[in-house]
Amino acid sequence: MSTEELLEIVDRHGNTIDIAPRSVIHGNPSLIHKVVHALVFNESGELLLQKRSANKDVAPGKWDTSVGGHAAPAESLLIAAQREMQEEIGIITDKISPLYSYILSNSYETELVYSYVCIHNGPFSFNREEIDEIRFWNIPEIKKVIGQKILSDNFEFEINRCLSFHTHIASSPAGGPMPDIFKGTPFPQAR
Repeated sequence: MSTEELLEIVDRHGNTIDIAPRSVIHGNPSLIHKVVHALVFNESGELLLQKRSANKDVAPGKWDTSVGGHAAPAESLLIAAQREMQEEIGIITDKISPLYSYILSNSYETELVYSYVCIHNGPFSFNREEIDEIRFWNIPEIKKVIGQKILSDNFEFEINRCLSFHTHIASSPAGGPMPDIFKGTPFPQAR
């Protein structure tokens, strides 16, 4: 018998208020919980996306952020991002940098998202219980399908945020080489 995942309920600044089971937090958008995302680009500037399993409770069958998952109670955000990268796409790396944080709320949940970025060309070994498929997309290809119900709503928000923060990605043909992406700074305050 598996135990239910426990998550921290946090305020808008990430300060822990309480700990509750995932089933209590999901479905109640008044409870904020911490999530980590990792945007995995290849050296050509293409972004790895995952097609979520049809069995997922959020955005089943939609293309989504390279890696995403909950931070466990008391787990550092960096460790959570690295753990999720290993669990979901089978890579271990310390070449990961913080991008930004933001709050994303919908009728189902409210997440305090901490986004990271890394460059990795593979190979990848993905978790087939959570992911149906993974592949690299170039930025124009992603932009072309925004609003067509192919991408998760959360990812559409994420990619628009990423492109507004990193205009060189938005303006280059494939996304472009991104050697400066590792000039990460601590997360700006979520808004």
